[in-house]
Amino acid sequence: MSRMGDVLAGFHAAWEFESDSVLIRYERGIRTPKLFQALGERRVPLEAIAGVTLTRGKRGTVVLRVEPRPGADPLMEAAAGQLKDSGDPYRLVLPAEREVLAEYYADELRSLLTESGPAERFLVEPPKGPLSFKAYDGKASFDGRTVNFRWFWTGASSAKWKAGDQSFSVGELNGVEWRSPEVFEGHLRLLQRDGGTSAVQADQDPAAVVFGLGYGPVHESLPFAAAVLAAVRTSSPVAAVSAAGPRRDPADIAERIRHLGELHQAGLVTDEEFSVKKAELLAEL
Repeated sequence: MSRMGDVLAGFHAAWEFESDSVLIRYERGIRTPKLFQALGERRVPLEAIAGVTLTRGKRGTVVLRVEPRPGADPLMEAAAGQLKDSGDPYRLVLPAEREVLAEYYADELRSLLTESGPAERFLVEPPKGPLSFKAYDGKASFDGRTVNFRWFWTGASSAKWKAGDQSFSVGELNGVEWRSPEVFEGHLRLLQRDGGTSAVQADQDPAAVVFGLGYGPVHESLPFAAAVLAAVRTSSPVAAVSAAGPRRDPADIAERIRHLGELHQAGLVTDEEFSVKKAELLAEL
């Protein structure tokens, strides 16, 4: 940037522009999204940025957003497009009267970008460990080398109790599958190199923990998934790391869409949630 160290403060975050990166510091106020508070701050190298946009927001605001390159940020790779706009860590919302200033910084950033297309490695640091969170059916913990699932007798299925508590080294894994707890069938599944039990429903899969009823919230389970994903990539750079997971059996997809439709008709799933989840399920075919 022309003046290294310039700071642009918006709602819930402030961006500090350096010669080779943007340092994003998130507020810890009560109105700040919990994911932002959990992240604290993030340094985004310019080589991790594909583009910059400035758009009109809601209720007299403008939104400055940097677009990360695919594969540059383990958090966004794990999220796989499931974050709501309000929870997007790459958006800076500002009062409309600061539009001219925001446009200046957007132009300055664009002039410094030289990279595009998918990144060959993660360029943004993953959330720091050790990490843990409570899912509906167990507690998940990660120390940087091993993921452990310890089942709860109040929520775990008989299949998981029969399999016992689980431990997975990152060397055994090929990636992760994170489904947001804010949509239908939220879970975190570990994808194993040998294929494991990825075709099994998450509540029956010993390599997965299930969200719901306040368990596995985004600000806890997504940083966890991103940290595991980054460790897997570091462990084996040539491994195919997936946030979307393997192809599903068409009959299974049809059954899940039918169940989703029943929840929609009962008013338990909104029109938007129904459309988004149905599209996700169809994409798995």
